[in-house]
Amino acid sequence: MRHKAGFTLLMADLDHFKKVNDTHGHLAGDAALRHAAQALEGGLRSTDFLARYGGEEFAIILPHTSQAQAWMLAERLRRRVGGESLRYAGRAIPVTVSIGLATFTPGQAATPASLLAMADQALYAAKDAGRNRVSIAATREELREAARAAQQGGLLAG
Repeated sequence: MRHKAGFTLLMADLDHFKKVNDTHGHLAGDAALRHAAQALEGGLRSTDFLARYGGEEFAIILPHTSQAQAWMLAERLRRRVGGESLRYAGRAIPVTVSIGLATFTPGQAATPASLLAMADQALYAAKDAGRNRVSIAATREELREAARAAQQGGLLAG
């Protein structure tokens, strides 16, 4: 905000991580986290910032990145993580990731918490749509428009 430049926040979550831990053990889960982190980090620019957010989630900040650019990068990251199975204890363990994306544009009335909530909401939409995919957060304007349309549809139907 200080630099009056846009950025995008990605929230990435390993798919079926509990199943990896339950089936192959917690050391395999740790290996899956390292596998995903290395794949994500290897697909980022030097100006991007990757952090483990919790459990099996990662936050990625993409400075000076539009929504369209971020979506292309997120798709590449998703393919990098899932493109090669993790080899652990002689077994191949598939690792995939779902990613939610929220973009901040200068002048937008957004707080860090609201942007995080939007990216998290998009992440859950990706999970609900079948996992191993990227989902883009609806903007506040899109949400308001959808609410207006629903309200008008309710008025017209009644």
